[in-house]
Amino acid sequence: MQQLELIATSPMGLEAIVARELKDLGYNDVKTENGRVTFRGGLEDIARTNLWLRTSDRVLVKMAEFRAVTFEELFEGTRAINWPDWIPDDGEFPVNGRSQKSQLSSVPACQSIVKKAVVERMKDEYGTEWFREDGARYVIEVSLMNDMALITLDTTGPSLHKRGYRKLVTEAPIKETMAAAMVLLSRWRPDRPLYDPFCGSGTIPIEAAMIGWNIAPGMRRDFNSSHWDIMGQKRWDLAREEAIDSVKDDVKLEISGSDMDPEAIEVAQAALSKAGFAREIKLHTMPIARVQPEGRYGCIITNPPYGERLGSEKEADKLIRQLGFIGAVKKDWSVFALSPAKTFEQSYGRSADKKRKLYNGRIECQMYQYLGPLPPRPRLDSQPKE
Repeated sequence: MQQLELIATSPMGLEAIVARELKDLGYNDVKTENGRVTFRGGLEDIARTNLWLRTSDRVLVKMAEFRAVTFEELFEGTRAINWPDWIPDDGEFPVNGRSQKSQLSSVPACQSIVKKAVVERMKDEYGTEWFREDGARYVIEVSLMNDMALITLDTTGPSLHKRGYRKLVTEAPIKETMAAAMVLLSRWRPDRPLYDPFCGSGTIPIEAAMIGWNIAPGMRRDFNSSHWDIMGQKRWDLAREEAIDSVKDDVKLEISGSDMDPEAIEVAQAALSKAGFAREIKLHTMPIARVQPEGRYGCIITNPPYGERLGSEKEADKLIRQLGFIGAVKKDWSVFALSPAKTFEQSYGRSADKKRKLYNGRIECQMYQYLGPLPPRPRLDSQPKE
């Protein structure tokens, strides 16, 4: 099969991070657009990117893109795609849809037309009038934007943020993809301490540990395309073997965190055990006023509670102020905090060195970055003289 055009979808504001991840994985033909990053690859790359991408939501196959201002154009454009190459006669193929700034504005109608077109193409190939759809799942999406129809096939299934280690959650938890993005945006490396004083269900410490040990975030879960005939089991086996061989679990981690809510710590401990980091990550029930991170040149990476979670903006401001106290005392530490609070810098006690707009779900936030010094480079021993 020729090279495919693949799409890694992205939460708003994380497109550049997803693109950097793809480049680090060896994909050079990368194009960034709003909410998605396109790249080229083969079937084996569907497996690799689903296993490895930390900040993307899902991986799609671009099946076709064409202008569609009438239902007939949408039908014919969809019917022209060789669906039997991908979907077997027992495949389940639901259709999702969305439409923006397009003449074809009725999403249910567009979904119905696409479904009908796929059925007609498959009837020609399989010689049947009815498909039982009790096999592997092939989710088709039609996305209309400015009268252009993009038809894609979802290789992922449930969003990539569902790593599999978090069965219980605290109130308003940060998504795994956003937690990973915060760690990647920080200057943290495994040789530096990391502390989260508002750890909640432990997502930021766990994502940091996975990055520190180079663990593919999708290793513990299944994907729609894991069951596709066209993929074959061997491609998935090779991709998982590569991921297993890449783990660096001999790297020492100094990751810890705390939360004032004992129930949150209980939830977090369960997630640590599920993720395999019960020994490596240390969590404590503790209010931020008592937090004293140990070590030098560390990073605080955190998502402080805010008004909607606490029920009081005044209480949220107090917690940010206490975070600022820690930053003032630990002068060789860096602080990275995600917050929607407009008065964050005022409460913290000084202006951030850098800010980056991110969206925690639908909530517009800033990632406030207070940059301490980097650790000194290790001195190289001079070569012995002969």
